[in-house]
Amino acid sequence: MSSKGQVVIPEDIRKRLGLKAGSQFIVVAGEDAVILKTISPPSIDEFDELVQKARRQARKAGIKQSDIKEAVAEVRGHR
Repeated sequence: MSSKGQVVIPEDIRKRLGLKAGSQFIVVAGEDAVILKTISPPSIDEFDELVQKARRQARKAGIKQSDIKEAVAEVRGHR
C-alpha cells in the first residue's frame, strides 16, 4: 500500500474482471480482510423496475407523495 493508501490490483485480475480506470468500488472491512466490491449504476430498465417496486411498496404502506415531501422538508430543517 502506498503512503496515500492506494493499492495496486494486479493486471491479470483487472483483465479477468474487466476493470478499467474509473471503475468504482465499495470497500468493506472485516476483522482481518479488506473486500473491494465493484459497483455500477443500474441500467435504465433496472432503474425503472426499482422505481416501480418502490412505488408499489409505498402504496401498500399507505405513503403519499405529500408524506415524502414533508419528510424531506423536515430532514432539511424547513419545518
